[in-house]
Amino acid sequence: MGATGQRSSGDIPRVVIVGAGAIGGFYGAILHRAGAQVELVMRSDADVVREHGLTVESDVAELGDLSFRPHAVYDARATPVPGADFVVCCVKVLPGVDRAALIAPWLGPESVVALIENGIDIEPAIRRALPDHRLVSGLAFVAVSRVAPGRLHHHAYGRVSLGNWPGGVDAAATRLAEWLEAGGIAARTTESIVADRWGKSLWNTPFNPVSVLADGTDTNVMLDTPGGEVLIRALMAEVAAVAAADGHTLSEAAIDKNIAATRTMNAYRNSMALDYRAGRALEIEAILGNVCDLAERYGVAVPRLSMLRTLIALKQAEAKGLMGDRS
Repeated sequence: MGATGQRSSGDIPRVVIVGAGAIGGFYGAILHRAGAQVELVMRSDADVVREHGLTVESDVAELGDLSFRPHAVYDARATPVPGADFVVCCVKVLPGVDRAALIAPWLGPESVVALIENGIDIEPAIRRALPDHRLVSGLAFVAVSRVAPGRLHHHAYGRVSLGNWPGGVDAAATRLAEWLEAGGIAARTTESIVADRWGKSLWNTPFNPVSVLADGTDTNVMLDTPGGEVLIRALMAEVAAVAAADGHTLSEAAIDKNIAATRTMNAYRNSMALDYRAGRALEIEAILGNVCDLAERYGVAVPRLSMLRTLIALKQAEAKGLMGDRS
């Protein structure tokens, strides 16, 4: 296949990854290793990757060097080539970013849309804009970072959960999971991807915003500072209350398990903390704001989460004001 607008032949899927940063680039490498035809749509680094390929070094011995040359690399100037089997969106869920508009040009009549993104309630906007396409929602459990233009470092993990939204598993979700498995990572399908999203939000919704309010700190500082673990547990309890109101009750042991697992990490600095320190846009609304909005819809009191949302907004307003003063 190439830039012809046709679907890939036989059983080999043509996969276009929209937003091929650290996450998208890593899973592109996994799918390439499995034998898929992988094309990357990149906001930056396109020229470097087009010339030299994408370097992906993994600390996981079973994966090793995942570096590869994509079948095609596109940037903002490129003309989209429709007809992909899968259009995998790994773009951050940010206000003002029209993800559907980024996805749509690569679609053909039978194309499947797959989201590998963080957050709660992130699918409805895509479904409304692209109602005629199957929608697979996915969660990535991976530690990978961009260390230089065209270079990624995979630190650990990589597991993916996939399911059709709002529920069920069809042949498309199963096929994508099988190709990811063939590339060397664990990929599971779930009948309730929304429940899985709530499970991941139990960790993300407290830890990510708190790290930002503490100037991008790590998990050890958050849990070991006096009162830190108590705060995180209270925030988790509020997330669990909203999840239950949404019809997805989390296990009673879920909070303890998340805290215990976090304590096994070595001073982990989450992606939002890294984005904050680098001055990049933050996925506050997808990870925190949408939980607060659902809480209001269901009449669930979440005073601590609401306070986090307000404090982050104040922090962002101050940062914006400081930037304005310098201009």
